[in-house]
Amino acid sequence: MADLRLGLLLNAVSPAVGGVLVRGEKGTAKSTMVRALAGLLPSITVVDGCRFACDPAAPDPQCPDGPHPAPGELARPASLVELPVGVTEDRIVGSLDLERALAQGVKAYEPGLLAQAHRGVLYIDEVNLLQDHVVDLLLDAAAMGRSYVEREGVSVRHAARFLLVGTMNPEEGELRPQLLDRFGLTVEIAATRDPVERAEVVRRRLAYDADPAGFAARYQDEERALAERITTARGLLPSVVLGDAALRQITAVCAAFEVDGLRADIVMARTAVALAAWDGRTAVAEDDVRMAARLALPHRRRRNPFDAPGLDEEQLERTLDEHGQQGGEEPEPPEGDGPQGSGPDDGGPQDGGDGPEGGPDHDGPDGGPEGGPDGGGAPDPAASQPAEPSAPAEPATDTPPRLPNPAAPSRESAPVAAEHPYRTRLFKVPGTGHGTQGRRSPAETDGGHTVRARRPQGTLTRLHLSATLRAAAPHQLARGRAGRALELRSDDFREQVRHGRESNLVLFVVDASGSMAARQRMTAVKGAVLSLLMDAYQRRDKIGLITFRGAGAELALPPTSSVEVGAARLEQLPTGGRTPLAAGLLRAHEVLRLERLRDPLRRPLLVVVTDGRATGGRAALGEAGRAAGLLAAQGTAAVVLDCESGPVRLGLAGTLAAQLRATTVTLDELRAEGVAALVHAHRSPSLPSARPSALPSARKAA
Repeated sequence: MADLRLGLLLNAVSPAVGGVLVRGEKGTAKSTMVRALAGLLPSITVVDGCRFACDPAAPDPQCPDGPHPAPGELARPASLVELPVGVTEDRIVGSLDLERALAQGVKAYEPGLLAQAHRGVLYIDEVNLLQDHVVDLLLDAAAMGRSYVEREGVSVRHAARFLLVGTMNPEEGELRPQLLDRFGLTVEIAATRDPVERAEVVRRRLAYDADPAGFAARYQDEERALAERITTARGLLPSVVLGDAALRQITAVCAAFEVDGLRADIVMARTAVALAAWDGRTAVAEDDVRMAARLALPHRRRRNPFDAPGLDEEQLERTLDEHGQQGGEEPEPPEGDGPQGSGPDDGGPQDGGDGPEGGPDHDGPDGGPEGGPDGGGAPDPAASQPAEPSAPAEPATDTPPRLPNPAAPSRESAPVAAEHPYRTRLFKVPGTGHGTQGRRSPAETDGGHTVRARRPQGTLTRLHLSATLRAAAPHQLARGRAGRALELRSDDFREQVRHGRESNLVLFVVDASGSMAARQRMTAVKGAVLSLLMDAYQRRDKIGLITFRGAGAELALPPTSSVEVGAARLEQLPTGGRTPLAAGLLRAHEVLRLERLRDPLRRPLLVVVTDGRATGGRAALGEAGRAAGLLAAQGTAAVVLDCESGPVRLGLAGTLAAQLRATTVTLDELRAEGVAALVHAHRSPSLPSARPSALPSARKAA
């Protein structure tokens, strides 16, 4: 947890660093740590009665509650504002009562969460589950220090400077690289694997539950000392000098790691200055640059969604050595040769030893000892990668025939590698949906372009001005209009209906039996699924994967937006055994049923990759047909990719497609890009009339 503590404290010293994104597994006290930070921040003085926490010494001239000619003063603790996952844009930036603004000429503005967080902490739990446009809005406000509300020519703006902290579990989906880059620092955390430390965590938690006030009192002196140190570091911050040699190291490191843009250079510089101030120094040292790189660069190294954040320690050290500081700027390294020197918790209850935890056995984010003896080193990126499954010493080479002898033993082949992902062509679901805003299919959304007007459904937030005026105009004489002002009633108001795009759920049901391994079909299928996963990431889709082989079906990848988890599951997918087709379809029926309960507005597309055969003869085919009927009764859009090959074909996949009311495409018509073209072509309204020519054109586009 040392890096997390350090990142939070550095932002408390210098909010210009740009906030902290905390990535880690569930149950690692991410939220507890962030909430504890608010109690360490110095109290603030605000204008009495101002809803926007204006500083009496320098009131915001654009404050909606201003002007403040002779403000009264009120001291209060810095606020901690938590942003819920389902928050709306109006709740964040504030809401403007358009009816009163037009009818009475009054700016009736209700402040949002950004106003409440001004001069405090804005905490976003599960930031990766927020809508992209909401995250963008938050990061814009954090970067500019000001919030804007624009509604039909009525404008309100106010100061919004806060310490931004976001937490996320990467298993639940990643943030886009563009949004990751907007966070100043990123830290990875994981629970310790040391039984002694785990026992101490449990012991302290039980002690807190038994006596919360007494537990807090035991650490009151240390917390007070830490808060005073933050105040001292803030006062020292303007005096810290970033020398030319340190600046050259910063820019050389950013260039060596080929990060995009210059934001990383600026964040590293601010972080290094804050580190020096935190340690009570007035000059930036090489250790400051090293630690700043470990905190500011890992999340900026991603080149595509399949890349995991990380930093090459050897490359970092090599670059720092090549551009080492000259002229004695760097102080003597502390004992223990740790990259940070003194940790963020000096004076805390566990001080001592070599590192910030006061002991040499501090566990790093990967659950093992960290690189440096002080525990401040970044984990080896390779150590966090999942171990590759071991292949059998002698993989099976004989492929069991279709419709094998039920008594024959099942054979499993080692997982095969997928083809390299590629760009796929866009097709859309016909009609207009109402699902989650994305980049795939037409839908009524909060964004997009205005297509018509309607009476407000709830609070009026998107006024359709011309439609409102047209509705009010015929009644002006009857209402006794006098002068130029319009006489408006609540029935006159109209809101905009906007059309944008939504995301979809693509659920693959893949035959992973022995015949797929024998003909190397899984290589092409995996490549197509990975390509669609990449496309889904870019278009905000969700993807799931069901495989059937051996004795049943398995949900290999629950519906998710996490491309890292999806890529890992697909790469490790084995093949071999019998063909329980009905089990795969029934599992798909159950998964889609549950997804409709969780998200009834997200429209699914089922992609069945099979030759239509099933182990067990006609009885098994009958079961598969009944399972297909259940899916068809749900109205599930489906596609069947016929994998049957050879001179004699039974056409069972076509029969299955008829039972699913699905489109059929043979394997001969498809290579790896064919699966992606199939999914997109099914989304096109023109597919039924142009299917023979749609696939070649899709291949050219890909």
